[in-house]
Amino acid sequence: MIEIYTDGACRGNPGPGGWAALLHNGEHEKEISGAESLTTNNRMELTAVIRALESLRKPVQARVNTDSEYVRRGITEWLTAWKARGWRTADRKPVKNQDLWEQLEAVSARHRIEWRWVPGHAGVPGNERVDRLANAAIDALHARTLR
Repeated sequence: MIEIYTDGACRGNPGPGGWAALLHNGEHEKEISGAESLTTNNRMELTAVIRALESLRKPVQARVNTDSEYVRRGITEWLTAWKARGWRTADRKPVKNQDLWEQLEAVSARHRIEWRWVPGHAGVPGNERVDRLANAAIDALHARTLR
């Protein structure tokens, strides 16, 4: 099983944001990250999971660890109802981040995934690592824009 940790960060909401993922398979580890100049925290949380799953070359069994209940509950509980209602919430408002939810659904379909929530900023090593990586991606973006 591939162990995946993901996180998104945003300075301001909206504001500059970063995302990161750590993929661990036995002896092998891979870190990926990126940033956007104007985004939201939820978009970065979703992007982290999407990019992690896109980086897998073949269908796998994976455990996705996220500190975002929005991501975990969205993919495991809410998505089916949103689609049945034509991408509307229970109170008939448009679902935010529909584009990313559609991407996450598509990229998830080829894998067997266990979705696990982990507490953020609580000393979980994988989660702390991706938090640092996501914030470093924002710092790198900021440094590039100052040049």
